[in-house]
Amino acid sequence: MKKIVIAIDGFSSCGKSTMAKDLAKKIGYKYIDSGAMYRAVTLFSIKSNIIKDKVIDEARLEQMLPYVKIDFINNQETGLPETYLNGKNVEKEIRTMKVSNLVSLISALPFVRHALVKLQQQMGEEKGIVMDGRDIGTTVFPNAELKIFVTASAEVRAQRRVDELLSKGDEVSFDEVLENVKSRDYIDQNRSESPLRKADDALLLDNSNLTIPQQDEWLMNIFKEKANC
Repeated sequence: MKKIVIAIDGFSSCGKSTMAKDLAKKIGYKYIDSGAMYRAVTLFSIKSNIIKDKVIDEARLEQMLPYVKIDFINNQETGLPETYLNGKNVEKEIRTMKVSNLVSLISALPFVRHALVKLQQQMGEEKGIVMDGRDIGTTVFPNAELKIFVTASAEVRAQRRVDELLSKGDEVSFDEVLENVKSRDYIDQNRSESPLRKADDALLLDNSNLTIPQQDEWLMNIFKEKANC
């Protein structure tokens, strides 16, 4: 069975990361959450006062970006990768609503996308990788052997996000999260640099009404088909 590149794109909160992590663990591939990389840059921008009231000091961020070091290190208990920013585990911090409300603004900046796309491409040079995000199949790995575009209704995605945040002890309202989901959808699809879109050769997966086991079974069957070609 040959090693391939698996690119999973789609809208926010549609379960891309969960399915990508599970698949990578089952097949022994490396998993990279590209969205976590943009979230890490956003967190860095917040803590460095580079972004205030949704206004970004772009010149300062561009100057400091080379000093932003992002790593993925496996948690020994879960076996899953967690995000580190300049040597600190920030996996929980980057998932807060504060970061979610600003990440689409940071990720729309061309110089940020160029820097992270270059890093993502370096990570996938040896193949055997599962990467999820917004532009993996269109920009990062346009020649990926398996491309999947995941979607679900905004309401379903908002409820999933609410459930996730509440399980972590974060108090949020459904309306607040739904507004955030719709806002991110608009920004992601309408930015000038690598907008969110389905690659022509990507397989569409609407998981609005699928259970995680059903989704995982579908994905594993598709992987076996592509990896055995």
